[in-house]
Amino acid sequence: MKNLILFITCISCSVCCFSQRLQKSDEIVLQQKEDSLKTYSIDLIQAINAQNRFKADSLFTKMFVRALKINGSFNYPFDSLETISKLYPPDSSFRIFTWQMVINDNIIRQHGAIQMKTEDGTLKLYPLIDKSDVTINIADTIGNNKGWIGAVYYRIIENKSSNQKYYTLLGYDENNIRSNRKIIEVLNFVNDEPEFGGRYFSFENDAVKLPTMSRYIMEYKKSTGARLTYDENLSMIVFEHLESESNEPKKKWTLIPDGDYEGFKWNNGKWVHVEKVFNQVTPEGKEPVPSPLKDTQGNLQEDKLQNSEGEKAPVEEMPSTIKKPKIVKKKPNQ
Repeated sequence: MKNLILFITCISCSVCCFSQRLQKSDEIVLQQKEDSLKTYSIDLIQAINAQNRFKADSLFTKMFVRALKINGSFNYPFDSLETISKLYPPDSSFRIFTWQMVINDNIIRQHGAIQMKTEDGTLKLYPLIDKSDVTINIADTIGNNKGWIGAVYYRIIENKSSNQKYYTLLGYDENNIRSNRKIIEVLNFVNDEPEFGGRYFSFENDAVKLPTMSRYIMEYKKSTGARLTYDENLSMIVFEHLESESNEPKKKWTLIPDGDYEGFKWNNGKWVHVEKVFNQVTPEGKEPVPSPLKDTQGNLQEDKLQNSEGEKAPVEEMPSTIKKPKIVKKKPNQ
């Protein structure tokens, strides 16, 4: 649970510009409500049993909706709610809140809401109802906010095609006791109503062509950190290729990263699969090796201490006592 809090804290920091203005008096009220919400937001993740987590989630949701009803709340960041993911797309037309609640080791549900930006600052909110447990084929399902495939979102990518905006969501799901999932899906608004999923994931360039998918599900072994992120330089969603450690690929809980990367590239209104993102191969026998400063007899090779201008490079002495390195906790993969 601590990793999840760190994960959401990292992904919830966004910088946006807004046309609406939040009155100082309303801001003070929101600060007071946020103080109360903070306790419940922690309890819905960390409470000792499911009953307490249910109670915290219910109280948090009701109080949160009341806070969002305050005029201009779209401008208020709710920064102290560290267990709640808060994301804006680049155009700041809405923001999406997501969080999770652990019922038991095998049942984890996501909750959330989409808050739309409005001209007068009044609330326009779409609750997100997690239906993943009763959805037969989540990779091939299109639904609205009441038929949502739950995830805690950590990235929004905005694309445009034929004057229509598409918002691609990268999400995380702890799933069950054996596996985690990362999800890529497209959100767009049809007649001002949110729609999740669609025929946006194509494998048309693959050697073995798979059917087009409505969303991409990356499921992998629980103890494995499989990376899935958006690379700004490549303008591509990049993720680790998975292989079964027991040669049983249908058992998703056996899948682990194998060192290769694949991805999706946006092209003509869809994400087209790229089988291998990095194609550089090091020829056998040409692997990079270190150049030792001492020869096989232990003598210092003076010529290797000189830089390109013929000057001696500084030599750092190894301290007699090596201090234990400071341990820095890693943030979960994106």
